[in-house]
Amino acid sequence: MTVSTAKLPVIDLSSPDRLSTANSIRQACVDYGFFYLANHGVEEELIEMAFEESRKFFSLPLDEKMKLPRKEHRGYSPLYAENLDPDSSSKGDSKEAFYVGPVRGSGNKAELNQWPSPEVLPSWRSTMESYHGKVMSAARRLISLIALALKLDEDYFVKVGALDDPEGFLRLLHYPGELGSSDEEPIYGASAHSDYGMTTLLLTDGVAGLQACPSYRALPDSRFVGRSGDNLGSGKMYHRYMGEFTIAKRICASVLCFIVNIGDMMERWTNCLFRSTLHRVMPTGQERYSMAFFMDPNPDCIVECLESCCSESCPPRFPAIRSGDYFTERFRLTYD
Repeated sequence: MTVSTAKLPVIDLSSPDRLSTANSIRQACVDYGFFYLANHGVEEELIEMAFEESRKFFSLPLDEKMKLPRKEHRGYSPLYAENLDPDSSSKGDSKEAFYVGPVRGSGNKAELNQWPSPEVLPSWRSTMESYHGKVMSAARRLISLIALALKLDEDYFVKVGALDDPEGFLRLLHYPGELGSSDEEPIYGASAHSDYGMTTLLLTDGVAGLQACPSYRALPDSRFVGRSGDNLGSGKMYHRYMGEFTIAKRICASVLCFIVNIGDMMERWTNCLFRSTLHRVMPTGQERYSMAFFMDPNPDCIVECLESCCSESCPPRFPAIRSGDYFTERFRLTYD
């Protein structure tokens, strides 16, 4: 499998020319499914604090971290606990993670979050809540531009209820530097996968490792048909795909640019116009930290083909589905 290098476009979230920015987003989402997001409004000091608190948590002894085991998609997930592509490796991905769900909203969403003891990490919760809120704000602004990019009113996703108490999940990730070697199968930091939701906003500490496969085109996978009476259109046939992975060339001068990618739900919404691109993280021998924010709609939002993305010659590929049902099935197939 060959690896090349590609320049990803840079989108300026602060640009006053919203139509031009929207057109640039459209081109990036059609061509790559990935782009950089600059001038997003998340302060450098807060980003540095969030990375520092993340490092402090992952440096704790394992028994301390295991006091907060992942449940309801919140809490700690240890090394090798997740395998995003079981067909490529049986060992599991060489990363550990901590999940933070919505920090405010209706019901008991925020109460489901788990937090390290303030005696151990006194600034951890306040830092992560602040960071979550700031990235959520940037994601909302981005979604309005994505609506314009799809030839819709910029408040379209507000009107259909997607941004009415949306689901925002922050995932802190740590990839160890030294993992040893295996003669039997490859070792992945994160094996090949596509993200599930609307869009992902990722920050890294600058250590290389992320690879994407923009020449890959998403296809429904037969493994996802018939389990719940709906073709989720969510499985990627990457276990049968041998294509070229691209290393995203760093053209942002600092770590402060988000790497944004489109998720499977947005690909479904756009009738496969926008790409949910296959990507992975490869070990480089260096310790690596990243923070991924998954912007997803309200669970009651109905996801169905956008009128601007279908026609007689290009009819809807997937039936309408409630967002919450979609995610429930995706997670069941990932973790069961």
